[in-house]
Amino acid sequence: MAAPPSTTRAIRLETSPDGLPKPEHFAVVTQPLGPPGPGQVVVRNDHFLVFPGLRTLVGGEVEGVPLPPIKAGDLLFGPAVGEVVAAGADSPLKPGDTVTHLLGWRGHALLDADACAPVGEALPDPVAHLSSGSAAYGALTRLAELRSGETVLVTGAAGAVGSLAGPVARLLGAGKVIGSTRSPAKADRLLKELGYDAVVVPGDPSGTPAEQLRRAAPEGLDVVVDTVGGEQLTAALTVARRGARLALVGALSGQLSPGLRGGSAPVEIDSYRVLTHGITLRGYSGVDHPDVPEEWVARFGAWLRSGEISFPHVRIPGIERAPAALWELFEGRHFGTVVVELPRE
Repeated sequence: MAAPPSTTRAIRLETSPDGLPKPEHFAVVTQPLGPPGPGQVVVRNDHFLVFPGLRTLVGGEVEGVPLPPIKAGDLLFGPAVGEVVAAGADSPLKPGDTVTHLLGWRGHALLDADACAPVGEALPDPVAHLSSGSAAYGALTRLAELRSGETVLVTGAAGAVGSLAGPVARLLGAGKVIGSTRSPAKADRLLKELGYDAVVVPGDPSGTPAEQLRRAAPEGLDVVVDTVGGEQLTAALTVARRGARLALVGALSGQLSPGLRGGSAPVEIDSYRVLTHGITLRGYSGVDHPDVPEEWVARFGAWLRSGEISFPHVRIPGIERAPAALWELFEGRHFGTVVVELPRE
């Protein structure tokens, strides 16, 4: 195997934005890449994740987030999957191993071997390790404790979490699965490709989100997997049945608001209804459920191989397109998970 390069290309935050970060706030730069020391490896990244949480890191409001802020001059980072191309002494990994780690947004990464996780053969395609399905699965099984025949709402159903949450809910026994998205075209795909029973489109002339939900779920909602917050969470509460469980997985209404900095998502909650209907609202954090990822990967792999589920995602070729891909994610242009694919040279 050839020696790793002495430099690598990476994405750097050039200037801190006042609102949402746009492509002009980033630059593709060349960084030195040293050889691996004891217990270290060099990984050639094949794919890395484009995720809305970068808005929070760039905005600097990271209280409660187990990741550091990204300031002007810093390199971006995030989940990536790639191949070990060099290993230092005492490294438990060896060249040729495929691993996941958190130093994406660059062509090669130098990092400690214990910061990598070998992917094994559980998933038929290594890029599927970049899915956000673990959060959806954990929310449904650990917080909502979904029961057979129940009615489920997934807000932001065309996003990285939502595009898996609906199909997973069905596989776990949901009787009816309803989604929400602001795009009529995406709503059509949710119905035809992912098997949603109904889709609410905020802004649709047929009615408010709450009115659309009442038509879609006349007997009410049992479980909500919420990735958005805002008016969609407010609407879900008005249709929630007694004992409904609302699992909050994301807060895109706040993260993608130009007037906020990614660390807050104010929403109007009818506390009287929560009280009188015995409704629970709980936030899902992966650090609280360390057993979920391994369980998810095993079930996800089996479902993928059997054809019971798909992994909706978009592959954007080339690191040069990464800043634009992030902006496109903010604008809601893509369906499912968004990853940047790096060609092997």
